[in-house]
Amino acid sequence: MDTRQLRAFCTVVERRSFSQAAERLGVTQPAVSLQVRALEKRLGLQLLDRSGRRVEPTEAGARLFRSAQRLLALEEDLVNELAADAEGELQGTLEIGASTGPGGVVLSRVLCDFAEQHPKLNVALSVFDTQTVVERVAERTLELGVVGAAPRHRGVDYAPFFRDSVTLACPPGHPFAGRTVTVDELRGETLIVMQDGAGVRQLIEEELRRRAGVRLRDLGVRLELGLQESVTSAVRSGYGLTFISRLSIENDLAAGTLAEATVEGLDLEREVLLVRAAGRSETRAAREFLEFASSRLP
Repeated sequence: MDTRQLRAFCTVVERRSFSQAAERLGVTQPAVSLQVRALEKRLGLQLLDRSGRRVEPTEAGARLFRSAQRLLALEEDLVNELAADAEGELQGTLEIGASTGPGGVVLSRVLCDFAEQHPKLNVALSVFDTQTVVERVAERTLELGVVGAAPRHRGVDYAPFFRDSVTLACPPGHPFAGRTVTVDELRGETLIVMQDGAGVRQLIEEELRRRAGVRLRDLGVRLELGLQESVTSAVRSGYGLTFISRLSIENDLAAGTLAEATVEGLDLEREVLLVRAAGRSETRAAREFLEFASSRLP
């Protein structure tokens, strides 16, 4: 039922006059008459007795008036509640997915800072490989995703979020530490990689193929250890080298528990991407988080 028609009807009943109702509502008298007639036509009932000097509700009109007042009060409460939500403290849950590079350290810090500023908001960060993050955003089980690569998927849209570089991490004291090395020099080393589907791995495979004409498996890959923490731990312990997000190992580099090298001829700068479900409207929490993050990410 159209609440505009109900409001016009109730105002006429309260004022006992179409002209006074129009003045109260700030519209013309014909507009009020049109709304009331449309309501009577929809219900198939005469709601107002217009024969006397004052407009009076019929029996059906009196019953409708009592119920309509409750409905309009509920509408007003709902509008006020939504307005308060739009301006008050953030509440509810913000669910974000991220691949291991951006999700391991960088994004988690920003989310913790954001949650600290909004104590009534629950923040949930899930870390998966890139493909899984994209699929879950498309399925709308995650509101936002943050990934280091952009696999094709018709159910999502990508947008630049922040920049990162991929570096060759090695144990402290390794001959490569602090150097620029060639792709050929990598052939004699134990290379540790993340699982298939990880954004860093996808970037390395594409760069090696395009810039050096070699495949990743041609470089002596002997260990595939899942996601970021497993790979980083293995390199710290001296089991080999890995390509990894530089932002994710900044603490290790500062502490001296890892060192890094660059590889000649490879462009390992990348745009970390924001993933949204195609056509989905963002919640207020998501919008405010993105504004917050934009001032804190490189």
